[in-house]
Amino acid sequence: MAKIELEANRVPYPMPCSLIGADVNGKPNFLAVAWFTMANPTPPYVLAAMNKAHYTNKGVKENGAFSINIPSADLARQLDYCGLVTGFKTDKSKVFETFYGKLKNAPMIQECPVNVECRLVQTVDLPKEELFIGEIVAVYVEEGCLSEGVPDLRKINPILLLQGQRRYVGIGADIGPAWEMGKDWEPA
Repeated sequence: MAKIELEANRVPYPMPCSLIGADVNGKPNFLAVAWFTMANPTPPYVLAAMNKAHYTNKGVKENGAFSINIPSADLARQLDYCGLVTGFKTDKSKVFETFYGKLKNAPMIQECPVNVECRLVQTVDLPKEELFIGEIVAVYVEEGCLSEGVPDLRKINPILLLQGQRRYVGIGADIGPAWEMGKDWEPA
């Protein structure tokens, strides 16, 4: 099948959605972010890319802490709202019930089934984005979203962003066991 070259601007790949939390001017603020990923295994680091113009960035840098909150599909409207309105003009502190963990300055969302509390380790300055690298201090998961003590994506029901299509979707069917399926496969 022929390949069509597209504009080199973004990878067309589904991205998990999160709500990044930070205290800004004494209030919790949350920003919808799909550009985040694990960045280091030990110590466990995550990386979140956020446009320099975002209100939340100020709180991350001033407090040296942030949270990554994974919303379930039933929070899609609130997630979208937090990405559409800016904290410069809108007080988002009342959108969710918040709680604090070990760091005491990284607000987390009670309604989200997964919360990750991070201490800021490094900020990387790019032309339009700031990459916030945080060490994971604690992970909180609703008990009902665990299977055999491990977070179960089917129960969490996370939201994925298809950026090119401007759509939110859920996760699909299982394909097979990781680090197992390819053991007995050989190229023809």
